Amino acid sequence: MSEQKNSYTFEDLIECAKGNLFGPGNAQLPLPPMLMFDRIVTINDNGGLYGKGEIVAELDVKPDLWFFACHFKGDPVMPGCLGLDALWQMLGFFLGWMKAPGRGRALGVGEVKFTGMIVPTVRKLTYHVHLKRVILRKLVLGIGDGFVHADGEQVFEVSGLKVGLFQDAAPAAAAG
Repeated sequence: MSEQKNSYTFEDLIECAKGNLFGPGNAQLPLPPMLMFDRIVTINDNGGLYGKGEIVAELDVKPDLWFFACHFKGDPVMPGCLGLDALWQMLGFFLGWMKAPGRGRALGVGEVKFTGMIVPTVRKLTYHVHLKRVILRKLVLGIGDGFVHADGEQVFEVSGLKVGLFQDAAPAAAAG
């Protein structure tokens, strides 16, 4: 297992997506294009709004990102669900970083508010998850609130993000 760090490069995130960062059967990020951030700039277990941990990640927005071409033709905007997924990805990563075993699964969200749009002229997204509760027992669960900023302006606010890690969440066998 990799030593615990407080920031992660894109290369580190790809190693996590391949299952190499937290070990086999443990938290993984999705591979691109579903990996929704380029780096984790801060991760700790005592910061954030509630003093229980935080994780901050960034995405360099490029006009040729895959979703702009199809959502919507002539009116490109990043789907809100992808920003929400980024926050879930980060929360699962946090639980893996805390050395909790199991595969990550998004379990829910309380409320999502969109106050702006992410369009191809945006240069950088900053995602911030503030942990409200972290359970690291037989039940592994992270609950937090998240924010998405586009070039410094808040565009999403999410409360009650929930992600769990499950040891029996083995990948489905390949069909065939």
